Parts: sequence; C-alpha cells; structure tokens
Amino acid sequence: MTQKPTFEEREHGPLVAKGITQLRGPDGEPIEAKPIMALCRCGASKTKPFCDGSHTEAGFDSTTGGKPEGPDRLFSYEGTDITVTFNPRLCSHAAQCGKLAKHIFNPKAKPWVQPDNGTIDEVMNVIAACPSGALALAQTEEAHLIPDRAEIEVQKNGPYWVRDVTSPAGQQAEGMSDRKYVLCRCGKSGNKPYCDGAHLAAKWRDD
Repeated sequence: MTQKPTFEEREHGPLVAKGITQLRGPDGEPIEAKPIMALCRCGASKTKPFCDGSHTEAGFDSTTGGKPEGPDRLFSYEGTDITVTFNPRLCSHAAQCGKLAKHIFNPKAKPWVQPDNGTIDEVMNVIAACPSGALALAQTEEAHLIPDRAEIEVQKNGPYWVRDVTSPAGQQAEGMSDRKYVLCRCGKSGNKPYCDGAHLAAKWRDD
C-alpha cells in the first residue's frame, strides 16, 4: 500500500513535502516533483517554490504573523435543498466562488451566500473548486468536494493549494478538511502554517 504524502514544518524554516508526485507552478505547468522537497514559506526565496535558505537572512519566524484574518467560526447559509457552510478563518480569497457563480456567492449581497439563486450543481461545483475548504456542504459525509488536480498547486502571488496530503501540525480551524487546504508561502499569515489571506492585504508578489 502506497504511503500517503505528507507535509512537515521546519521551525523558522521551510515546509518539507514528502512523497509528492504532482506539483504545478503558478503558470499551471508541471514542475518535477522529488521524493523530498523543501518548499519556501517565508516569501523571500529566489528559487520559488523551493527554499534557498533565505528565511535565515529574512529572520522568518514560523510562530508569529499577527492576528489571523477572519474569525474561526462556521456560518451556515440554508437553501431549500442544500445548506452551505463557511469559515472565514480558512478562506484564502482565491475568489473561485465569485468567478464560477457570482449570482450565488456575492460578497456585496446579504447574505453573501444564497443557495437558492442557482442550481445544486452550481453550488457543488463552487465547493469543489474552493481550494481552502472554507466552503462546504452541511450535514453530509461529502462536505468537502475534492477536485481532480495536482497534489500541490502554487497559486500565483498566493498560497499552496494542497490536495490529499497529510497536513502539517499547527492551528487548525473549525470545519477544516483533511483532504484539501491552503498553506501560507508569503510568511505573513496569522494562522501559520495555513494561509489566512494575509498575502492580499500585504500585496505580496512572487517576485
């Protein structure tokens, strides 16, 4: 039986990925995956997504990062046939929901999630596309729908999108999925090693 890929945290250092077979860069192109890879999470490496030791010079601290963005609270949005849950602490602001179904997921509306504004399939497609697992289905064994994508995808100017890799230790949030989540690579998250969307407020860029 093949052992499940894993992530490990190096204190004040990189994220070490073991057993990864699929890695994609910010441009969507495959990157050669090695059995053990040290991935940058300080935001300063010149060889992103790989660590080049810049965390030492940058004084990266893996234990701090300010107050986490968003409360660790599970909100429910009930529709006639389906109920969606949302935890702001998990959200990396990838905005897949607005891209795919703005008529259902609209931050300018109150409530911002209105399941009855679209079809069940549209809601489920958005939940599958949500990389962080912040959006989920209520009261179902398939609360977090898992997309068919690489085990690690590097979002341009954003976090690592992770699928089916054992998560590293750290502060997890209510309703977090063990099968998909997002890891900080800008070094600014208040919920390390997980992304809390701080890269947007900081206007962090890969280069």
